[in-house]
Amino acid sequence: MAQQQSADQRRTLLTGARIARPSGVVENGRIAIEGTRIADDHGDHGTAAVTVDLSGHLIVPGFVDMHVHGGGGGSFSSADPEECLTVADTHRRHGTTSMAASTVTGDLDDLARQAAVLAELVQQGELAGIHFEGPFISPHRCGAHQPELLRDPDPADVRKLIDAAHGTAAMMTIAPELPGGLESVRLLADAGVIAAIGHTDSGYDATREAIDAGATVATHLFNAMPGLGHRAPGPVAALLEDERITVELINDGTHLHPAILEMAFRDAGAGRVAFITDAMGAAGMNDGMYPLGPMRVEVKDGVARISEGPTAGSIAGSTLTLDRAFKRAVTVDKLTVGQAVQALSANPARLLGIDDRAGSLETGKDADLVVLDTAYDLVGVMRRGEWLVRPDGV
Repeated sequence: MAQQQSADQRRTLLTGARIARPSGVVENGRIAIEGTRIADDHGDHGTAAVTVDLSGHLIVPGFVDMHVHGGGGGSFSSADPEECLTVADTHRRHGTTSMAASTVTGDLDDLARQAAVLAELVQQGELAGIHFEGPFISPHRCGAHQPELLRDPDPADVRKLIDAAHGTAAMMTIAPELPGGLESVRLLADAGVIAAIGHTDSGYDATREAIDAGATVATHLFNAMPGLGHRAPGPVAALLEDERITVELINDGTHLHPAILEMAFRDAGAGRVAFITDAMGAAGMNDGMYPLGPMRVEVKDGVARISEGPTAGSIAGSTLTLDRAFKRAVTVDKLTVGQAVQALSANPARLLGIDDRAGSLETGKDADLVVLDTAYDLVGVMRRGEWLVRPDGV
């Protein structure tokens, strides 16, 4: 599949594959890579190139996950840099070349310590930002978060976590109906941090107020919030109908019925959906017992649930990886490749503010890409010009 390459050659041509470009899927396309970047593939560059024939494959942009807690047996809440790198490496090998690290509800001082560790990894280029999921969420919709550690979103506490992230806070999930909720949403928006509505018991009107205050994301829409009612439309209707909101969806076949996912995608449109994993430590691992923040989670048949305490039995994130989410999107949900790329790459990259270097296969951007076979199974991953998973023969 590959020709021989001398040690000083830095130009690679990927040829023969279908390539998902922003303008559409290009048949028998080619991508030029120089160093860590996608290069202009026209003209004589005076540099010998190694050619990799990927005929029969599909190349898509590296996936971007804006909501992931763990994987590979590790957790981003560990405050252990090596464990956090294990999480990142696990998801990279499943095609997620950029990700924001999500924390779990905990004591504010503990969260600040976790943020300090994660901030260093962001600054080193290992992560794309920090997402604080909790503690400013509703005790009535806490899901896998410990109820006794929840608190109202006092703007001073919100500011403490933003400051602890040293400029790397990307997103914070808030239940806006709680005391201080709207003020905290405004604070986040003013600070350039995504205010996400989630784990909320908010009604339709209160959700509209939060959107007007600056919220722009729905944290795993439908999950951990009131359902859609014909007399009480709740937060779901407000979040789906507003063009300012991007909705997160967990496309694992467990969190959402296919008909609900189809409805959300149809109503929001491809430009307002971000597929996420919400993965915990068992992603990429076998069934068993795993930590999720201060809690214990049992994974059985790939589904994670809290094993003890007042929230026992609650779904505790997922074991999803984004390569599986992509395959499900195009084979089960019948999305086009272009729609799936928007939801798994372009939209989350835009929200995280990294679309100048990630989210699409364009000249000048990082050489982050995923190679899929005809069954949409992952066979290759490249991050910044380096193969993390090599296609056969490369």
